[in-house]
Parts: sequence; C-alpha cells; structure tokens
Amino acid sequence: PTGPVVALSQLELATSPRSVTGETTALLRSADIVPITDSPAQVLPTTVVSRDRAGDSQVKVTSTKRLLGLDISGTIAATIAGLGFGDKLVGRDVSTTFPPAMKLPLVTSGGHTINSEAILALKPSLIITDGTVGPADVLLQLRDAGIPVVFVDREPGLKEAGVLAKAVGTILGASATGALLAERLDADIAAKIAEIASIAPKAQAERLRMLFLYIRGNSGIYYLFGHESGADELITGLGGIDVATQIGWSGMKPMTDEAMVAANPDLILVMTDGIESTGGVTGLLAARPAIALTAAGEHRRFVDMADGEVLGFGPRTADVLDALARAIYTKR
Repeated sequence: PTGPVVALSQLELATSPRSVTGETTALLRSADIVPITDSPAQVLPTTVVSRDRAGDSQVKVTSTKRLLGLDISGTIAATIAGLGFGDKLVGRDVSTTFPPAMKLPLVTSGGHTINSEAILALKPSLIITDGTVGPADVLLQLRDAGIPVVFVDREPGLKEAGVLAKAVGTILGASATGALLAERLDADIAAKIAEIASIAPKAQAERLRMLFLYIRGNSGIYYLFGHESGADELITGLGGIDVATQIGWSGMKPMTDEAMVAANPDLILVMTDGIESTGGVTGLLAARPAIALTAAGEHRRFVDMADGEVLGFGPRTADVLDALARAIYTKR
C-alpha cells in the first residue's frame, strides 16, 4: 500500500461486509520491524530454562553476538529484531522475511527442515527455537556440538506477542527490554482490536462468519484451524465469528467435506503461498468442491496474506490485524 495512512473509520467501507465478493490480498503497509530500542541493556551471563521434548533443562547464555531464531512462522527472529538485537542475527529460516533479514543466509531447506551444516558454518553463539522446525534431533545434535539451544513454549494467540517478547528478552539477558516491548505490543494490539470493533457489524447476526483454511495443494494438505489454534483469536479480533470453533473444531485437523459444509463460512482466510499452490481460488474450488458449496465459495470470498505474517503473532500483530481489516471491510 502507498499514500498516507488512513484510519479504518475513514475508509470507504462496504455497506454490508457480506455483500462483498471476490478474493483479496491483505498487505502490510511496511514489513519493517521497529525495535523498542537500538541499544538494549543486557546482563550476561544468564541461566534460563529450555523446554524441549526431553523435559526442562538449564541453559547458560554467555554471548548473544551471533543469534539464530528458528520457528515455522519467523516470529522468534522478528521478536529478536523487535528487542533491538536484529543486527546480531546471522541466519534465517524460510519464514523470516522482514527486509534486513532477507539478506541473511538461509538455514532451512525443503520447507522447514533445518540444515545443520549451514548452521554450523555460521558459528552461532545462541539458537532460540520453539521446536516447530526440525527435525528435533538435529537441534539436539547442535546442542551436543556445543551451541547453546533454548526451546521456548509458545501458545498461538493474540497475547503471544507480549509473552514471547518477555521470554526472548529474558533469554538474551534483557528482561527489562522484553517487558517494555511486551507492554507496547499489548497496547498496540488492544488499540487495533478496538478500532476494528468500531467498523465491524455490531449485531451478532450481521458479523462475518470466518474460517481459517491451511492449504498445501501440491501435497494434498487441507487443514481447518479451530479453537486454540490462534486463528480463532485472530478472527475474533477481526470482529468475525470463528465458525470452525462454532462447529466444535479444536486445534488444527484435516478438513472434511462435512465440516466445511457445516461451517458454511462467509469468508475464508488463507495463506498466500497456500492458495497459490492450488492454482488460486479457481483451482481450490475445483480440487475441493465442498468449499464451492459454502457462501464463501459461491462468492469467491477469500482473503489471503503472506505465510510468515498472518499467524505469526509477533511484533507485527497489530499491523496484521490492520491489513486484514482493510481487506475484509473496505468497499470494492
């Protein structure tokens, strides 16, 4: 998007969100991450708890000069940058796509598979991960090779941005900075949700019935995201009704035709690479005819957003909500 920033309330809004037809892409106004400070205060060494599949362990962090943040959504690296340590990142996973990081060497291959040789070549002083990229054995091997590896717990949702900021700040010996970033992110998200509520339909019967569909068409993967997947909180924050949760869908499970028809969403949220992997909306409707039977399928009402942004729940969460709201509620 270009031009001056216009408040959501000043946009030309659709008279009824359900009357809008056709697919739309939600775009961040800027992919940059603005750090809370350029010179975060640190106290090192520090000892933190790492929670991997083998249980809790103590990890001593002595240096943060060469950092890697690895996860399926690129959120850990983004949080490191948000804390003011972006210049310490020495590599990236495929989902870490904010502009400065794009110049860094890629350490994942074949999607989200870690390349141990690429990591060892970078000589990181610390790796922070949540275990969503792997295999986990590779991460444990890197730890055994002498690289400090800290696993963090993550629960997807709108509160996660602040929680992760505090956790990563503590790992980096910058707890005070983590608390400051968390405070800013929580405030920004709350303000954006309130702003969206001011333009979204107030009556329950008029709110958009939304559903998040995860797609990898070339692999035949179609997952519905329901309660406690993070997508439910995103949809609620957008002023919509999460119909997957409404029909009793929990977590992330393979889509069934029966569930899709029962949910009957007005709008379907997807990742950009996911919808492209099916040949766009036309290809998706041809591959899964049950989707064509829904209101969203009939009106081709899909909103896509970049894979590393839409469910990242990191420093750009408020901006993601803003971009999605503009794609959903503006008149076309």
